[in-house]
Amino acid sequence: MSTSYILPEVEKFEGNLNGKNTHLFTLKNRAGMQIALTDYGARLVSALVPDKNGNLIDVVLGFDSIEGYLKAKELYHGATIGRFANRIANGKFVIDGQEYTLPQNNGTNCLHGGPEGFHTKVWDRQVSFRKKVTFYYVSPDGEAGFPGEAKISVTYELTDDNEIIINFRATAEKRTIINLTNHAYFNLNGEGNGDILNHLVQINSNLFIEINENQLPSGHLKDVTGTVFDFTQEAKIADRIGAEDNQLHIAKGFDHSYINENAYSQVAASAYSPESGITLELYTDYPTVHLYSGNYLSDDLGKSGKKYLENGGFCFEAQHHLDHPNQSAFPQFILEPGKEYNFNMKYKFCIRK
Repeated sequence: MSTSYILPEVEKFEGNLNGKNTHLFTLKNRAGMQIALTDYGARLVSALVPDKNGNLIDVVLGFDSIEGYLKAKELYHGATIGRFANRIANGKFVIDGQEYTLPQNNGTNCLHGGPEGFHTKVWDRQVSFRKKVTFYYVSPDGEAGFPGEAKISVTYELTDDNEIIINFRATAEKRTIINLTNHAYFNLNGEGNGDILNHLVQINSNLFIEINENQLPSGHLKDVTGTVFDFTQEAKIADRIGAEDNQLHIAKGFDHSYINENAYSQVAASAYSPESGITLELYTDYPTVHLYSGNYLSDDLGKSGKKYLENGGFCFEAQHHLDHPNQSAFPQFILEPGKEYNFNMKYKFCIRK
């Protein structure tokens, strides 16, 4: 790999959006790993991880300035997604007999909280002992159509075991829906270094959510056995993504949720790059893991000045069930007043021996 990866310059993230100042925060661990975070979208900007040769490579797609994120065609690089990650059918849902209407920004769907979702907000922040950064946001009652004022916090912690631990917490004043995740795009070859089709993926799940032509649940969970969606054994993305399969055709690749019944202490999903030797493992207590193969990435110039290609990154988005407010067959998650939303994701990086 010829690219020399470094963290972005702090100064390029210092600005003002909608009356709030923006910043870049960097964390380093004893193993040499480094990450960068910004309060614009409470997002992960960079993750410099040692490869099999001991060189630090940036495995997270993104930009070297706030301006880069504002101009990007892809809106969600590294961001905290909310109030509701993924799609809500027709931008509508019902709680206690009352219908709520949300903005439609993905056909007739509301995607990732709408066009003014949490990815567009400048969050407040607190740095703890140079090991953690916590971002805070108060979402007003009725923001983007969602009921109840919600107080959100997202904490990123970099451990000495090359783990990025993300904790999502929230409370609300009314019964409401909430579904928070992280939308980092990873390329374990190094960001901007081609596509991720050579990556080997394993997802420890036998079931995925079948989608219809609007990329909404058909109402059925499908067994992965004998299908291109079977990642119970490690498989190369390139060997699967081009198959003749209607589910892949609908989404232009993988954009599907897998049912996660693993404990937080167990690997829910993993990806491995033979080129760099880096393995990424996802641990989570969320009930689903969404695999997205970067099917609509194109043309944005990333941090290293290279164009991001179609399939130039993949996402492991841990979250609640897709469109669950409108899916009677799926577990419903309603945040009750006086209760706390508290879910976790952990990205662990290691070298395959």
